[in-house]
Amino acid sequence: MEAPIIRLIEKKDNTQIAAVIRSVLEDFNVPKVGTAYADKSLDCMFETYQKPKGVYFVVEENGKIIGGAGVAQLDNFDGNVCELQKMYFLPEARGRGVGAQMMEFCVAKAREFGFEKIYLETMEYMTHAQKLYKQAGFEYIPCAMGDTGHYSCPVHMIKKL
Repeated sequence: MEAPIIRLIEKKDNTQIAAVIRSVLEDFNVPKVGTAYADKSLDCMFETYQKPKGVYFVVEENGKIIGGAGVAQLDNFDGNVCELQKMYFLPEARGRGVGAQMMEFCVAKAREFGFEKIYLETMEYMTHAQKLYKQAGFEYIPCAMGDTGHYSCPVHMIKKL
């Protein structure tokens, strides 16, 4: 069995990563509106990240996409802040250090792009994810920044880069 590899998303990954994200959101009973589930970009992730200061990585193991995450400018926000976006992993990817490794890739890219801070939104019951974010240096903030359209995500966190 090969070790999982983290690589840039390719057009051929669109269907698999969309299925991964929807599967994880369904597993956690995340609302289908006001969250990433409803994002139009879910079915065209490769195309969505073909823009300046935007990147999306996938985790591949034995030819199968088992997770992903990306960074891009925070929508509708006037400032040098990016957002950690669509970081989701199938159960077989969890508890193996893949999330921490993916976080390193994303934070490094955010720094390379010259962002000052990295922001994220999540659900209150995604406690394992929040633990990972805290270990990576994210801190809770009381309200949302920008307008991601994810009004059903009540937990907001930020990290200085």
